[in-house]
Amino acid sequence: MSAVGPNRLAEPVRRAAWRRFLDQFRSLLILILIAAAVLAGLIGDVKDTVVITIVLLINATIGFVQENRAERSLEALRKMLTPTARVRRDEQVNVIDAGDLAPGDIVLLEAGDRVPADGRLLVAESVEIDESALTGESQPVAKTTAPTALTGDGAKVPLADRTGMAYMNTALTRGRAELVVTATGMATEVGAIAGMLRTGTEPKSPLQVELDAVGKRIAVIGGTAVGAYALLALLRGEPLAELALSAVALAVATVPEGLPAVLALTLALGVQRMARRGAIVKRLASVETLGAATVVCSDKTGTLTLNQMTARAVVVAGRDVTVAGEGYVPAGELRATDGAPLPSDLDPLVRAAALASDAVLTTRDGAPAIVGDPTEGALVVLAAKTGIDVTALRAEHPRIGEVPFDAAHKYMATVHAEGTRARAYLKGAPDVLLGRSAFIATANGVKPLGPDALARVHAEISRLASQGLRVIGVATTLLDDLRDPASLADRLTGVTFLGLVGIADPPRAEAREAIALCHRAGIQVKMITGDHRDTAAAIARELGISGDVVTGADLDRMSPAELTERIEDIGVFARVAPEHKVAIVKALTD
Repeated sequence: MSAVGPNRLAEPVRRAAWRRFLDQFRSLLILILIAAAVLAGLIGDVKDTVVITIVLLINATIGFVQENRAERSLEALRKMLTPTARVRRDEQVNVIDAGDLAPGDIVLLEAGDRVPADGRLLVAESVEIDESALTGESQPVAKTTAPTALTGDGAKVPLADRTGMAYMNTALTRGRAELVVTATGMATEVGAIAGMLRTGTEPKSPLQVELDAVGKRIAVIGGTAVGAYALLALLRGEPLAELALSAVALAVATVPEGLPAVLALTLALGVQRMARRGAIVKRLASVETLGAATVVCSDKTGTLTLNQMTARAVVVAGRDVTVAGEGYVPAGELRATDGAPLPSDLDPLVRAAALASDAVLTTRDGAPAIVGDPTEGALVVLAAKTGIDVTALRAEHPRIGEVPFDAAHKYMATVHAEGTRARAYLKGAPDVLLGRSAFIATANGVKPLGPDALARVHAEISRLASQGLRVIGVATTLLDDLRDPASLADRLTGVTFLGLVGIADPPRAEAREAIALCHRAGIQVKMITGDHRDTAAAIARELGISGDVVTGADLDRMSPAELTERIEDIGVFARVAPEHKVAIVKALTD
């Protein structure tokens, strides 16, 4: 570890307090005021000198105190995070501070654990990882130990497609994994993002630019006035001593000494209002910069959306059912799109999906929350919306066997006693379940799955997918017994296909309103996400974000000049990497 350093993101060196206090005087207008105070003192105008000095100190103190307060708040948040890691060293398993990890360490992970460093997976048993914090992918990514194949054109494999790797600050939602650490600290993908943020130049805020311009105009006007007065005084034959005193007094009079204090107090009030809304503002000028924005670039997952997978549609017995409600709140009406009563086959499908899931609906800080896989959480909440007590249902039908989800076979199955026989419930990729199905539930009962019925199901899958929904299939079959559990997967053939569930990460209601408000104010809103193109486009349509949709691969093929030319017409950037975000912002500011 001595060679690579601790497994922590490097923090910028904190400037000494006296340097941060002096930073408050780095403005042309402030420098002019200082000069005015000095000149006023030279001519014996003690009153003006004292007044200007007090104003300057008030202005600097307000900015200094606000920055210190914000730093303390951020430091308190950092201290709340004390990550640990379970590692195997010398055949011994120990829990250590995540900051002590080094390349070559073997890290053991289970569902719910946060990945403490970048690494290659050595063991991946039914593993899915939530990478939304890194890539913006709204759905957990299935991981394997197989290496990722290079793209045909030799381009770098996108971060979101590297299924054999796990990355720092992502989280396991399912399964068990072991990884060998390949990068720590600033060498991780998260560290690369932090590095780009640190090396980026910080432009002056619009207010600072305007104040500098005002300072220059004051200097020019004051200098011109003093020069004109001096010339006229010389022509009138005034004594040089009296001329000098009058000229200095005139120069001091041209400086608006109260302006910095008024601006500082106004911005401080804005900071306090932001704080009451839960936002920490480090610099006073940031408040004004926010108000001067003409383009807002926003992430999708967890920002424009809830980051809570929700069932939005069900297709059962050839009929469509819409599901109201958002997030993990188990409230929302189910309604058949044809206006008729809900199909009777809906209840068996919902029960099957709930029993074939491990997620648990609970509460956290007084709000509904899910423990387990977010997709399974959506199915459990769907069952709750239909009035099913999932906990009681699972207690009534205890699990006696299962086929865990695996990225290789793309489905999960559970087995439950049913009299002297056993009932298996399956959920997973629709095409995989259809390949195992011999029957399908219809409005007229269970029928053989013929070519026409199969074509109709595939059409429904395509329709739901085009709406940006993740489509889950549900099926069931009756087994004679549970002999030889090891061969259970081989016996799950000839099953009955029950239907489809369309799941999405729904937009926040307040996001729609905020975007509409931005548009009314003349502010463009652009979505930048690591999620798939179709999903991003569907969410953008719901939120009212217009414009072209481009991917990270499209950006790689564009020159900086071409991107700058097209940037105004693009509304959604999908499947992007951190370096693409830097290019997007540069194109917007050029």
